[in-house]
Amino acid sequence: MRRVLGALAALIAVVLAVAAIWLYGRLTDLEAERVSDAVHVIFGTGGNVGVLGTSDGAVVVDTLTFRFQGARVRELAAELGGGPVQAVINTHYHQDHTHGNPGFAPGTRTVATGRTLDYLQFFDAGYWEGAAARTLPNDRVEDVHEMRIGGKTIRSHHLGRGHTGGDLVVLFVEDGVLHTGDLFVNGLYPFVDLNAGGSLPAWIATLDGVLALEFDRVIPGHGPVTDREAILGFQRFLSEAWGAGRVAADQGLSLEETLAQSWLTEDAGYEPGGLPPFVTVGRDDVLQWAWEEATGSVIPAEVPRAGSVAAEEQE
Repeated sequence: MRRVLGALAALIAVVLAVAAIWLYGRLTDLEAERVSDAVHVIFGTGGNVGVLGTSDGAVVVDTLTFRFQGARVRELAAELGGGPVQAVINTHYHQDHTHGNPGFAPGTRTVATGRTLDYLQFFDAGYWEGAAARTLPNDRVEDVHEMRIGGKTIRSHHLGRGHTGGDLVVLFVEDGVLHTGDLFVNGLYPFVDLNAGGSLPAWIATLDGVLALEFDRVIPGHGPVTDREAILGFQRFLSEAWGAGRVAADQGLSLEETLAQSWLTEDAGYEPGGLPPFVTVGRDDVLQWAWEEATGSVIPAEVPRAGSVAAEEQE
């Protein structure tokens, strides 16, 4: 029996080791695609990473999900962007867009809204202890933030809340490329983070502001590179989902009754969003968030402005 148990334990150890190697390989397998002469997108397990090349080095938008992914992004961005990373921009606080930050040099100029910094320090404080704290956002956006690096203009806009309460979109001005973060995900069901200031009706209005910007190509938070027409289609889906929530609230429908209805038609071809296979978001999730917001069933967390205060003290 001991031999059998020993052999079984050895087999389990081998299987776990192989699984760990496979998972590490998947997480570090990054694919780059050219969007314009100076802009690339890096696809990996996490939010899409934007890379702008300049004569002085690279600018990176979002950093994936793990520190070792961030370190790999840093190396790849330097290759694609003409030199070492000069600045990082975090479009919002979710870990699949920020947890790669510690893979960058401590003290790197890191841009985000003050509210994103608040959320990082409130919802995710444990991750940002010790050395990781030195890679938190240190340059705050109020409404519009502009950087000029190596002959390129990088303009970050906080146009309102939607996916979270601190969302940014980033415009690479000369290249006509917009990185939307998760304010737009292409062909995927979106996460509405009601607990951190997300809101369907606010999101719909915020996208009006996004569409007023001048751009040709779009790097979404997740999904393939596209154009402004795809954002319009996504906005129609959000409007349809919010309308379903309002009708359900007006008619006093329960969540179960709401989910049983056939409300949506603008999501043809949509696939699960989130971070499959770890976290998935589907049609019912979006309808649930619409119902919860319309009925007032979810009270957002009272997040202190600690991050905003910290940003003010750094200025």
